[in-house]
Amino acid sequence: MSTNSPLPSFRWPGWTGARQDTPLPARRAGRVVDCAVYVDGQRLWDRSTYKNALDEVRERREGFVWLGLLEPGKELMADVAQTFGLHALAAEDAVQAHQRPKLERYDDILFLVLRTVQYLEHELNTVVEIVDTGEIMVFAGPDFVITVRHGEHSGLAGVRKDLEADPKQLALGPGAVLHAVADHVVDSYVTVTSAIEEDVDAMEEEVFTPANKLQIEAIYQLKREVVELRRAVKPAQLPLQVLANDTTLPLPKEIRRYMRDVTDHHTAVTEQIIDFNESLSALINAALAKVSVQQNTDMRKISAWAAMAAVPTMIAGIYGMNFDFMPELKWPYGYPLVICVMLLLCTVLYANFHRNKWL
Repeated sequence: MSTNSPLPSFRWPGWTGARQDTPLPARRAGRVVDCAVYVDGQRLWDRSTYKNALDEVRERREGFVWLGLLEPGKELMADVAQTFGLHALAAEDAVQAHQRPKLERYDDILFLVLRTVQYLEHELNTVVEIVDTGEIMVFAGPDFVITVRHGEHSGLAGVRKDLEADPKQLALGPGAVLHAVADHVVDSYVTVTSAIEEDVDAMEEEVFTPANKLQIEAIYQLKREVVELRRAVKPAQLPLQVLANDTTLPLPKEIRRYMRDVTDHHTAVTEQIIDFNESLSALINAALAKVSVQQNTDMRKISAWAAMAAVPTMIAGIYGMNFDFMPELKWPYGYPLVICVMLLLCTVLYANFHRNKWL
């Protein structure tokens, strides 16, 4: 069979006619997104069933199949598992999602799970979601690679396009796709942490700027989002290190070298997220201290005004008693004198409170 002669086009179960770069609303979830055969880094043909694609590769005894799935259901994943010989437990994880980042080996098939993250634009001092998470799972076998995506923001169209533009890298086989997906996910971590860093810096400026109205709930929300980001990112450290350093894995030596670079980037991101967490904890303490100082200031003002109001109230209360013998009760200038005494005492109190910075 000629290596350049394409096979007839077929429609696999659930094929919508849309390629992976089609926006999500234009295609149905839970379906095959893209499938192609690659030989020597070149894409030969697509839009065939993944069964035919796998038969083609094994008949040629070269190349591999790259199958992309989006939130597959049980029936589709069961058929894929039977076709490619995937372990039932790994296939079940691919359907259920909500997995921690991990790396599992089933004979000569690697199963990698990574959490994806996306930064959501928002206004400062608003209590809204900032980080959206999803999942990407990769099955890498000797002659196939299957990517399973969960989440609208986890598209791999750009990854596939970049690899197809670099046949030398793609010729390294399924391991090249595994590395490219891991590198893509870690790059997204870098992008999200850079955006959150700007939020943390803006929050610090807000907290330490005098006379600013601070919504401490916004700091708590940002810390919660950082915690969610840490839960998505940090557990991937061990799987990535194993891919980079374990020489017993069925990966080319060159791929392990590339994975070391991915691991370095991931370590830097993890350390940055830990710094965010510590900075936000300090910001919460600073914000609480600022609120406490403001409350003390308000209480001093209230106490000062209450003390000034208590003086005329006391004098008026005394003269409000029905006694016949009181100082200056029958004197024509007694009332103006009492008013002047009240004003004088209030003025003295105000001056003292103002000098002590209570008012």
